[in-house]
Amino acid sequence: MKINSELCSGCGACAAACPFGALVIKGNKAEKTDACTDCGACASACSFEAIQAGSGSDNGGDAHDLNSYKGVWVYLELKDRQLRGVALELLAQGRKLADEMGQELAGVLLGDNVADLANEVFANGADRLYLVEDPCYGRYDADQYTAAMTELINTYRPAVILLGATHNGRDLAPRVAARIKTGLTADCTGLSIDTETGLVAWTRPAFGGNIMATILCPNHRPQMGTVRPRVFKRAEPDCGRTGTIVRAKTKATTSRVKWIKSIKSLKESVNLEDAEIIVAGGRGMGKPESFALVSELAELLGGAVGASRAVVDAGWMPADHQVGQTGKTVAPRVYIACGISGAIQHLAGMQGSDVIVAINRDASAPIFTVAHYGIVGDVNEVLPALINEIRCATA
Repeated sequence: MKINSELCSGCGACAAACPFGALVIKGNKAEKTDACTDCGACASACSFEAIQAGSGSDNGGDAHDLNSYKGVWVYLELKDRQLRGVALELLAQGRKLADEMGQELAGVLLGDNVADLANEVFANGADRLYLVEDPCYGRYDADQYTAAMTELINTYRPAVILLGATHNGRDLAPRVAARIKTGLTADCTGLSIDTETGLVAWTRPAFGGNIMATILCPNHRPQMGTVRPRVFKRAEPDCGRTGTIVRAKTKATTSRVKWIKSIKSLKESVNLEDAEIIVAGGRGMGKPESFALVSELAELLGGAVGASRAVVDAGWMPADHQVGQTGKTVAPRVYIACGISGAIQHLAGMQGSDVIVAINRDASAPIFTVAHYGIVGDVNEVLPALINEIRCATA
């Protein structure tokens, strides 16, 4: 960030806008301190155009500048000091994108004493690991993580960044994208390389899930997007792979968050994202009492109970059972859809399942277009017969 003292009026708008308290007013002029991360928030707040962002904060329009961005990055989110499943899934998909682009795949890991995870990162496809270790990164902090990611991007200039659409990923990604002034495609369900432009084609539901939009980011870098867990499959780890560790240093920043107490999170009542078998019910079940059949079948198979949005909206099942665009994205080995018509919003959340079994009385229901096996009939008649057959087979 550059401050033109001749244009600066000392109004203080920049200092008020700075999220890190990195600007002070001295002698009726603004001055930046070592806490500055070059995020650009002050430049946007200045009415006198006295503050100019550096080249890392505004990268649109200059083709030569865009070409200097290379490589695919995956933000490696942690939970209890272990890589989250979505991080491994994105490494697998990032490997495919990087190979098609002829570029390097790198993981970005922020944490405290987490260097031992490097071998796992390389085994799952990364060529390089940008490692930032400091006690301040021991737990997720929006201010600290945003500043660190912004500095890393401005320094190493990746072309593509993938983040998981988790609670933390959805918080971090837009903050970083705003700082570096680039686009962000959220909740993607598909990633590929556009053959005409060589850009990443980000696919996600749009207009309430009624269409699937493909989005390109031609004028800014890096190209950024968040992807839901279980959209992509993990690769088989290759423990013989090695890579390069870059121990990056970032400026210490002042966080606005004060940690008072940490409470161990309670186990989710239903963990659909990790379930191997899911039996899901829709409005075709007829009434909430009929969900006893769905639960019974799920229990017999050792699976979890899912539900469509219509069922959750009607109050038949809690929201944490919802599968679909506005629920959870799942990819179990077996997905049994009971009385679910198959609206695009629901299909977006489960069509990655290995085997899909559909039960519906409407032979033209969209669910049959993605099903591997289909049963046309009244679900309240089919399920009892199916449950009985399974009980007899396992007796």
